[in-house]
Amino acid sequence: MRGSAGKYPPPKRDETIPPLSLREVFSYLWPHLLEFKGRALLAIAALLAAKGATLLMPWALKHIVDGLDKSLQTVLVLPVVLLIFYGVLRFGGTFFGELRDAIFSRITERAMRRIGLRVFKHLHKLELEFHLNRQTGGISRDIERGTSAISFLMRFLMFNILPTLFEILFVAAIFSLAFSPLYALITLGAVIVYVAFTVIVTSWRTRFVREANQADSVSNTRAIDSLINYETVKYFNNDEFEASDYDQHLAHWEGAKLKNRLTLLALNSGQALIIAAAMTAMMFLAADGVVNGELTLGDLTMVNAYMIQLFMPLNFLGFVYREIRRALTDLESMLALLKRTPKVVNLTGAPDLKLDKGQIEFRNVTFGYQPQRHILRGLNLTVPSGQKLAVVGASGAGKSTLARLLYRFYDVDNGGIFIDGQNIAEVTQESVRQQVAIVPQDTVLFNTSIRDNIAYGRPGACDKDIEQAIDLAHLRGFIDSLPEGDKTIVGERGLKVSGGEKQRIAIARVILKRSPILVFDEATSALDSGAEAAIVNALAEVARGHTTVVIAHRLSTVVDADRIVVLADGAVVERGTHTELLSQAGHYANLWAMQQANADHT
Repeated sequence: MRGSAGKYPPPKRDETIPPLSLREVFSYLWPHLLEFKGRALLAIAALLAAKGATLLMPWALKHIVDGLDKSLQTVLVLPVVLLIFYGVLRFGGTFFGELRDAIFSRITERAMRRIGLRVFKHLHKLELEFHLNRQTGGISRDIERGTSAISFLMRFLMFNILPTLFEILFVAAIFSLAFSPLYALITLGAVIVYVAFTVIVTSWRTRFVREANQADSVSNTRAIDSLINYETVKYFNNDEFEASDYDQHLAHWEGAKLKNRLTLLALNSGQALIIAAAMTAMMFLAADGVVNGELTLGDLTMVNAYMIQLFMPLNFLGFVYREIRRALTDLESMLALLKRTPKVVNLTGAPDLKLDKGQIEFRNVTFGYQPQRHILRGLNLTVPSGQKLAVVGASGAGKSTLARLLYRFYDVDNGGIFIDGQNIAEVTQESVRQQVAIVPQDTVLFNTSIRDNIAYGRPGACDKDIEQAIDLAHLRGFIDSLPEGDKTIVGERGLKVSGGEKQRIAIARVILKRSPILVFDEATSALDSGAEAAIVNALAEVARGHTTVVIAHRLSTVVDADRIVVLADGAVVERGTHTELLSQAGHYANLWAMQQANADHT
C-alpha cells in the first residue's frame, strides 16, 4: 500500500535479468568495429606509437642520469640530444594517446547511436502489455547507463587491458635481460597477486553495484511518476507525502552507494599495498646493486621509472577492471530489453493487408488478458463496409478490448479478426495499422505545438492537407483565438488544452491519416454536454463514407448508428438499430432508461 511510506524494503535486483558475459558484449560490439576498420587500424597504430614512446622514456632517462654522473664521466657534458629526445618521447606519448582517442571516438559514438536506436526501435515493437507495466523512469536510466557503458567498454577493452598486459611483459623482459631474472619475477609476481586480488574483490563488489543501480532506477521512476501526475498530487494536497516517499527511495540509494564506496575503499587499499610492497622490494634490489657497484645511478633511475610507469597503468588496469564489471552490470538491464521477445509478431513472409471495401468480421473470437479470465467469449460480429457500428454495454463488457484487438495490440486466443476476408494475424501489423485510425478515450498529446500534433497523423503531409484537417475537426475558431495560433505548445500530455480541444486535435490527426477504417473508443466520455455535442457532430462528418466502429458508454451519442450491438460478459446479447433495440425492452432499453433518468436529475 502507498500509505505505508517509509516502510519500503530496499530494492532488489531483477533476477529475470541474466548476468552479462564479455563474450556477449563482443557479439554486440564487434559489428561496429568492423564498420570502421580503417579508423580502428589507425587508432591501433597511434596506440603502438604512444606505447613505444612511453617505454623508451625510462631508457632515455637512464642515459641522461649516467651522462651527468661524475663517477662515470671525468668531463661532464650536457646531453642535449638525449634531453631533446626525452622531451620528444614525453610529448609523443601524450600526443599519440590523444590522437588515438580522437580517431576512435567516431567508432564509439556510432556504436552508441546504433545500439541506442536499436533499443528504442525494439521498445516500440514490444506489445502493449509491456508498456502498460513498464516503469518509464527506470527504463530511461537503464538506456542512459547502458549506452555510456558501451562507450567505456569499446575504448578500454581495446586500448587499455591488452596494451597494459603487453607493457608488463615488455618491462619484465627488459628487467630480466638488463639486470636479473629476480627483477622480472618480482614484477610478474606482483602483477599476478594484484590481478587476482582485483578480480576476487571486484566480483564480491558487483552485487553492491547492482543494488546501487537498482535503487537509482527505482528512485528515478518514482520521481518521474510523481511529476507526471502533478495535478493529482495537488488535488489531494500530497506534496509532503510525495517528498517523504521519494526520500525513502533516495535513502535506499544512499545506503547502497555507501556500501559501494566502502567496498571500493577496501579494494583500493589492497591494491595500493601490493604496489607499495613490490616497488619497495625492487628499490631495495636496485639500491643494493648500486652500493655493490653492479648498477649505476642511471640504472636505479630506470628501474624506478619503469616501476612507476608499470604500476600506473596497472593501477589504472584495476580501475578499468572495476569499471568493466560496472559497465557490464549497467549493460545487463539495457540488453535485457533487447532480449525480450515481442508477443505480437508478423509471420515470416507475411504480406501487407490489401484493402478493398473495408468490411470487418470478428469470427468466434475468444480473448483474455490473463489465461484464467476471458474478456471475450466466442464473439461474432460484422461491420459492413462503409457503415457505422456502435458497441455499447456496461463497464468491463469488453468494448475497448475490441479496438485493441482490431489494432493488433494483442493476438486473439481463439477465432480470428478479418478485414475484407484477410486474417489480420496473417498480414503485417504495420499494414493493418495504416488502414485503421483511432480516436481514443484519453488522448495524449506530445509536448509540442498544436500543428505538430496534428501533423503527426501523417508525417510529411503538405500544409494544405493539415489546414483541411483543422477545418474538418472544427478547430479553426479555437486556433484563431490563441495568440500563437497553431504554434501554441500544448504541454506535456496535452495538459495545457481542454479535454474537448484535445479530442478535436485527435480528430484532426485521424482525418490527416486518411485511413478507411475508423474507431472511436469512447471519444466523448470525458466531455461535458456542450463539448460532447460538438465532438459528436465532428465525428459524424469524419465517419461519412468510412467503415466505422464507435465504442460508447453514452447511448445518446450513437442513436444515429447503422447498427448497435450490446455486449455483456464478452458476448453480443442484442443487436439492431436504436429504435429496434428500444422495442425489445432488453439490456439496451434498460441502459437507455437509466441514462435518461440520470440526465433528468442533472
